[in-house]
Amino acid sequence: MKKYLVAIICILMTGACLTTANARKQPVPHMYMFGLAASFTDTIVHFTAIQELDSVWIESKNDFLQERDSYSSQLREYLNQKQQMPHRTCIVFYSQKRAKLEKKFQKIMRLYTQSKDGLQHFDVRHIDPQQFHFTTIDLSEYVAQEEAAKALAAPVESPTE
Repeated sequence: MKKYLVAIICILMTGACLTTANARKQPVPHMYMFGLAASFTDTIVHFTAIQELDSVWIESKNDFLQERDSYSSQLREYLNQKQQMPHRTCIVFYSQKRAKLEKKFQKIMRLYTQSKDGLQHFDVRHIDPQQFHFTTIDLSEYVAQEEAAKALAAPVESPTE
């Protein structure tokens, strides 16, 4: 019984790897994004405005924004250098539809501004869009190199006589 279970798990994992390999990175003309930065050591929470970015890259299979960690790092570095607020946990939220992202923004803002006891537990600060703006990360060279490596790794068919 254990042999069959291990064999099934191996087959499923192989299938999962193959479907992940089929996902492609592709550019989209625009994406809307906002950031949130908080710390576990104080009650200050920073929000960026909803910003439009041009030519961002997503994974075609599930619409995941590529390089999400780099966008979060941009916000973290800004707070580190300009606001003297180190050790922030930064999160970016994104959508191709502005209305959908605005709903998400309002929902998250309510979590930090409204409480059941009527007291404000967090110091919510908004980052001025003139001071901070996300910079688009271009993956076109990386994708081209990745596709070239795949082409080199593909088996070459020998001509038959």
